[in-house]
Amino acid sequence: MAQVSTRDELASPNRKKNLIVRMFKQWDIQLMVWPALLLIFVFQYIPMYGVLMAFQDYSIFNGFLASPWVGLKHFEMFFNSPEFYTVMRNTIVISLLKFFIGFPAPIVLALMLNEVRHMAFKRIVQTVSYLPHFMSWVIVAGLVMSLLSTDNGSVNILLGQTGLIDEPISFLSLPELFWSILVSTNVWKEIGFGSIVYLAAIAGIDPSMYEAASMDGASKFKQIFLITIPSIMPVVIIFMILAIGNLLNAGFEDILLLAVNPVLREVSDVIDTYVYRVGLQNSRYSYATAVGLFKAVISVGLLTMANYIARRAGSSLW
Repeated sequence: MAQVSTRDELASPNRKKNLIVRMFKQWDIQLMVWPALLLIFVFQYIPMYGVLMAFQDYSIFNGFLASPWVGLKHFEMFFNSPEFYTVMRNTIVISLLKFFIGFPAPIVLALMLNEVRHMAFKRIVQTVSYLPHFMSWVIVAGLVMSLLSTDNGSVNILLGQTGLIDEPISFLSLPELFWSILVSTNVWKEIGFGSIVYLAAIAGIDPSMYEAASMDGASKFKQIFLITIPSIMPVVIIFMILAIGNLLNAGFEDILLLAVNPVLREVSDVIDTYVYRVGLQNSRYSYATAVGLFKAVISVGLLTMANYIARRAGSSLW
């Protein structure tokens, strides 16, 4: 045992020396990595001291040092607030809708595009489906409002001309339609860009597997279910873990811009919009920080649980 320990002690300085030598040899690569790490440290880690506000009655005049400590007071206030049920219900329902509809949509699009043999048509479809991702939510929300407007909105005009409605419908004033509009808009905006990774994964599959399956008489659908989907499953699992970790991120910009009508607050108020309203608009910084910290802790727990389950299945992030 003493010999093994001595050998490890001698190997440790050599490993450190080799690491330093490798870093100097890869100076050009390190030069690209370190600025990104510095930005992450400055904008992601240094501001983390702000979570202290969740346990204080913070005042901008007193600062962190002079603000009194109150423990879990703000967490208890949130759990006992009348908005707690509404905010958590909306957050969970919208997140689950986005997950169960928005997550498989890029996979389906990638599988469909992979079967297109007319390259010009395939490029056109890819370009058209990618473009919405690069538009800001301000533009997308304005487009949706124009389409659904009661005054010369394309959707109301189409429904009226086909005889389906007699009077224009104010879609963005009906709470029962808001979740459908929000989720469908999100899917339309992100489906094309989200399919890029899955198309890349499909491109890495050995073509001889499809040739062998075709010779055995397998149809296109069988090839998709028996070859394509199992081959890209590790990529799907990785992105599913990340999606589960972000399950409480029901949205902020999209909801804030689409739910302009106060009538929709009952179905549109999620954790992020609630934090924005009580924290910035009402200046309740400690309370808003506590709500945000609660969301972050739950998200980390979901991410860890999803990674544990995925690791048992054979593929995980760590």
